[in-house]
Amino acid sequence: MKQSYEFLSHELKNKNIRLSHCRSKVLEFLCKNPNHPTVDQIYSDLSKVIPTLSKTTIYNTLHILLEAGLVRAIAVEDNETRYDINTEPHGHFKCVHCGAIFDFHIDLDLLTTEELNGFKIVDRDVYFKGVCSKCLVYK
Repeated sequence: MKQSYEFLSHELKNKNIRLSHCRSKVLEFLCKNPNHPTVDQIYSDLSKVIPTLSKTTIYNTLHILLEAGLVRAIAVEDNETRYDINTEPHGHFKCVHCGAIFDFHIDLDLLTTEELNGFKIVDRDVYFKGVCSKCLVYK
């Protein structure tokens, strides 16, 4: 489900989180770019319009959004964290050719295993890697 900027900014206000100019721009960027950006990608784009922006501000803003439950951090690869504005349960597919990450619907409640009885599960992620349909056409 694509979240709107208006809904998310309202949610921040409901949680008594001040929506500063930089926070607003990061949130707006995430809403307009649901392609799971990294901090570097967010910084690269936003520093063009906010020259005083720092990566620390982006990290702090993302931390606030994560704590508020409005963004998810995903780690499809061990060496990079991406941020997902879609907090509904879903899976991710990463194209090993172009690097794009795609969301797909999956009923995570169907993924159970008896070996985890007695465990407390706090998060569930499903990741697939392969070649996307666009890259298959050009390959």
